[in-house]
Amino acid sequence: MSRARSKARRGALQALYQWQLSGGDDSLNTIERQLIAERDLGELDIEYFHELLTEVGRRCGDFDQRIAPLLDRPLEQLDPVEHAVLWIGCYELEARWDIPFRVVIAEALELTKQFGGENAHRYVNAILDRLARDLRADERALPT
Repeated sequence: MSRARSKARRGALQALYQWQLSGGDDSLNTIERQLIAERDLGELDIEYFHELLTEVGRRCGDFDQRIAPLLDRPLEQLDPVEHAVLWIGCYELEARWDIPFRVVIAEALELTKQFGGENAHRYVNAILDRLARDLRADERALPT
């Protein structure tokens, strides 16, 4: 796992969280610029950070449709941290075949442990594992 990519995911989570709390009133571009200007992002992979924000922002409705049937509650009741982590995980599972599904899930769990509720990582793990069964069935079938 690339430390710079991990930091990009963390920054994207923070931006997506802020975007949700603003009700979408702030654009992701504005939030992205603010994060870059206001925080020491250090070794963050800025291109990947931008890609995550752009693609998740553009496709979050599609991701919600994919995620919703796997939830045990209405989508609107998802914690914003869980929701953002699931968006990022869904994007990576669907579009970033260069990242093994196990890495996608491990990174999502780290973010959820760091920023989510006490047992949120278990919930996120279950959802992403079910997504990986559909989106990465061929990869999952390979011997480890």
